[in-house]
Amino acid sequence: MSSLQALEIQESGSYRPAHIIRSDEEALKVAHELAEKFKHRASERDLNRELPHEEIEAYSQSGLWAITVPQQYGGADVSIHTLTKIIALMSGVDGSIGQIPQNHFYALEILRNTGSDAQKRRLFTEVLQGARFGNALAEFKTKNAAQRYTSLRQVENGYVLNGEKFYCTGSLFAHRIPTLASDEQERQFLVFVPRHSKGLSLIDDWSGFGQRTTGSGTVKFENVQIAPEDVVPFDLAYSTATISGPFAQIIHASIEKGIARAAFEETLIRVRQARPWIDAKVEHATQDPLTLYEIGRIATDVKATELLLKQAAQAVQDAKVALSERSVAHASIQVAKARAHSTETALKVSSKLIELAGSRGSQRKDNLDRYWRNARVHTLHDPARWKYFFIANYVLNGVFPPRRGTL
Repeated sequence: MSSLQALEIQESGSYRPAHIIRSDEEALKVAHELAEKFKHRASERDLNRELPHEEIEAYSQSGLWAITVPQQYGGADVSIHTLTKIIALMSGVDGSIGQIPQNHFYALEILRNTGSDAQKRRLFTEVLQGARFGNALAEFKTKNAAQRYTSLRQVENGYVLNGEKFYCTGSLFAHRIPTLASDEQERQFLVFVPRHSKGLSLIDDWSGFGQRTTGSGTVKFENVQIAPEDVVPFDLAYSTATISGPFAQIIHASIEKGIARAAFEETLIRVRQARPWIDAKVEHATQDPLTLYEIGRIATDVKATELLLKQAAQAVQDAKVALSERSVAHASIQVAKARAHSTETALKVSSKLIELAGSRGSQRKDNLDRYWRNARVHTLHDPARWKYFFIANYVLNGVFPPRRGTL
């Protein structure tokens, strides 16, 4: 199937023209309005594993999935800080909905860095029209995360794609599935595969105990015909200085920050319900000092994560404007600090919610454990302990971190 044929299928009914957002202020306003709607039934969707098809349709139709499209291609190109605020907001409301567009935005960033002008005009236009991108990046069978068995073989009229991927978040909701594959020369490419391509199979087999409705199942490719214009260089995004790595990671940190903030606010509600003597209006609350101590600690941790994330967003924004090896390394380290801290904070705060809510915290109908489950699953994405290693090597020895998607 050619890209033109795929686009005709999409225009005939797979997605409808979306609203186009023009500014950071508009993006934040729309995000707050949608978050209020998504909050309803979020717990129920998690308990019953109801995939949020209607919510994701509304999310992309709102124009929020196109806010990173560069202005020269018709988008708002919002600041990194605005993007992190929106991702955190959605993640606090629903940890699955917050996760789903992460790889969509990552694919757009790879396209911005390494795609041709013609590819950018075509694919960015699709996104502005409401198209959603999923992902097919990770593989089970390789010895390490840098290797790829999924192959892209050149044929007379384009390419043939074969392989299998897992943890393909968002693919069940996607119009295209950006797929990481290697050619015969072991060069890596991101292939923007149309969802309805012959030989492509989407399997809804995700069974994680957290982020249960992200649609993170398996994707298989069996002799899928690929048009040349759907193939974008991937290795160039890391062999040269780009913000691809810190951009990907700051979205992950935003997801964890959003979960942490929401769990903290839920903790305050539950503790006030269980212990009405703790009230913001009471100047000197002397009872149960241990509960006050724990709340003080997590309040500090949440604010620290938010400040680290804001600082990191500015560093990524600066590197985007003035790319260099040094600016990208600095951005990567600032994001690593935010991500390492957000990992620990999201886990701590979501666990404290259950502890400080008392016996009510274990009630299945209240589903308070969803914050911890979502945080625990998301924080397994890549190990925070390595981030501390690269932070130390940078501040102590001046060694730049490697350029890759996990930094």
